[in-house]
Amino acid sequence: MSTQISEATVRTSIVVDAPIEKTFSVFTEGIGTWWSPDHHILQSELAEMVFEPRVGGHVYDRGVDGSECRWARVLAYDPPNGFVISWDINLQWQLESDSARTSEVEVRFVAEEPNRTRVELEHRNLDRHGEGWEQMRDAVGSPDGWAVGLQHFADRVRA
Repeated sequence: MSTQISEATVRTSIVVDAPIEKTFSVFTEGIGTWWSPDHHILQSELAEMVFEPRVGGHVYDRGVDGSECRWARVLAYDPPNGFVISWDINLQWQLESDSARTSEVEVRFVAEEPNRTRVELEHRNLDRHGEGWEQMRDAVGSPDGWAVGLQHFADRVRA
């Protein structure tokens, strides 16, 4: 796994030993099976995560009390090659309602061999979060950010 941080972009990638279709499916449909339950902004305990598989859909968390937190919009959806979602989370780790102040996460899936896929994640336009945006870049670019998320994902694909 490698992580690169530039001015307003964090890039990280990982290679998993699985076909591209399975890799894409686990990342999207199975998001709740690998995403850390500690990394959500619901007020209640997390019951499930949902990735709606279409442009205009959302990624959201549902709490055990039935509450929902729609923290991303699906901007592009091209299975099994990739997708782009918005990152509708502000610097206080709360929902951001102003889409001009959200960043984007693009995930690309590249078949290296029939049973080997490279997952490339780019979290870009972090400067859109406004003054102090560097703290978001540093958080998602840290070892506890996207890097640990992709490692959990890779472990889940192997399971």
